Amino acid sequence: MTRPLLEVHHLTKRFGGVTAVDDCWFEVRPHTITGLIGPNGSGKTTVFNLVTGYLRPDAGTVTFAGQRTARPDPALMYRRGLCRTFQQARVFGGLTALENLLVATGHSRPALFTPWRRGADAARGRALLDEFGLGAVAGLPAAELSSGQRKLVEFAAVLMSAPRLVLLDEPSAGVNPTLVRTMERHIRARHAAGTTFLLVEHDMDLVMRLCDPVIVMNRGATISAGRPADVQADPAVLDAYLGS
Repeated sequence: MTRPLLEVHHLTKRFGGVTAVDDCWFEVRPHTITGLIGPNGSGKTTVFNLVTGYLRPDAGTVTFAGQRTARPDPALMYRRGLCRTFQQARVFGGLTALENLLVATGHSRPALFTPWRRGADAARGRALLDEFGLGAVAGLPAAELSSGQRKLVEFAAVLMSAPRLVLLDEPSAGVNPTLVRTMERHIRARHAAGTTFLLVEHDMDLVMRLCDPVIVMNRGATISAGRPADVQADPAVLDAYLGS
């Protein structure tokens, strides 16, 4: 069996007297779209922050692409091919949509205005924006885009680094149904091209038609993992989240 691309072992994170993540474990295998679900406050986004190094765990390890670390670093994980989006899209409002994609390739802001350093990356960025239906707004400041468009810009920027694993945090949140379908289409297309995804999402219809396997968290711990139909039928999941 193929080795997991991401392995989370015994992750624990406390904030004062509150244990937000409690001995959490799961794995993400290559070439999957894995769902991570659970009730509000179950620790999903905290796990994302621990895996990507935005928070330091109190215990546990993360193994990505065979390299194990107890204290992930965001820049290092990014260079290794692990990238993420956020619940509220993080884009540079003062930069154009295209410049946001160029920043994701590692260019400093002054370098964005140096034509000889922009050629290949700029062409790739324009192609991605066209693919996402954003070609017409490539030159607009990101602050002038809709929330859905900013989410698409953030997603496109993540893809500029040709990641091996993308962590998507609530991609459908605050997005109209048309853009949700657009997002789903692009996830499927990138998955078909070889990108692996780990998806936190509250839209159960989206999760159940897009993700396999599905991991379920409750109160900071992993309580179930498996195929969507099996997870839906798990009594622990029914009790904690989906309801009977």
